[in-house]
Amino acid sequence: MTAPASAAEQAAITELVAANHILYARGVVDGFGHVSQRHPDHPDRFLLSRSMAPSLVAAGDILSFGLDGSECGGDGRPAYLERFIHGEIYAARPDVMSVVHSHSPAVVPFSVVRGTGLRPIFHMCGFLGCATPVFEIRGCVGDASDLLIRDRALGAALARCLGDHAAVLMRGHGSTVVGSTLRQAVFRAVYTEVNAKLQAVALGLGEVTYLTDAEAAAAAATNDSQIDRCWALWRHEAKGAA
Repeated sequence: MTAPASAAEQAAITELVAANHILYARGVVDGFGHVSQRHPDHPDRFLLSRSMAPSLVAAGDILSFGLDGSECGGDGRPAYLERFIHGEIYAARPDVMSVVHSHSPAVVPFSVVRGTGLRPIFHMCGFLGCATPVFEIRGCVGDASDLLIRDRALGAALARCLGDHAAVLMRGHGSTVVGSTLRQAVFRAVYTEVNAKLQAVALGLGEVTYLTDAEAAAAAATNDSQIDRCWALWRHEAKGAA
């Protein structure tokens, strides 16, 4: 029998449900994509919805998983195929408390165009740093896969490509963004999509002046202190759209 959720777990589940709705309302996820949070009571587990559209997620849909991707409570409902993205990143990065995987449309082109990396074009995206790595799944499984991270080996390969970055693009697939808190990961996922839109426009106008490494670091530090301001607005808007 599954033990009752602690107060910390209940609070985390409430935040995670809100994160799902916010990411949908902001156009980062649609019927696909997922967001997780490291379990507040068990660092070797993470909380993630059962396999379903993010905008429909409710508290009863949140399950607990081990870092190997196995469901901890014997729930039996289908899990996301790519839950290994989350487990292997948590295993490789003890600093990461939340992971967002999405197919946000403006980001995808930067995963497939050679010589044009996703870089911070304005101060809200300093967390991207000087360059965003791109994961090429062909290096792991050849050129006949469905591009999904279906097992631990692929999840570990993606985590290695991510390294100590805040985001990693996945060629022809989407992106994965991490944060030291759930709210930071959501903030980063939203502004990764915004930056991609603006960068694409700027590239069509002419030569782009990107943030320097020092500017990116300073901007990221400032924005980290302002995340709750965005979260309050986005949560309000997501509730209104429900």
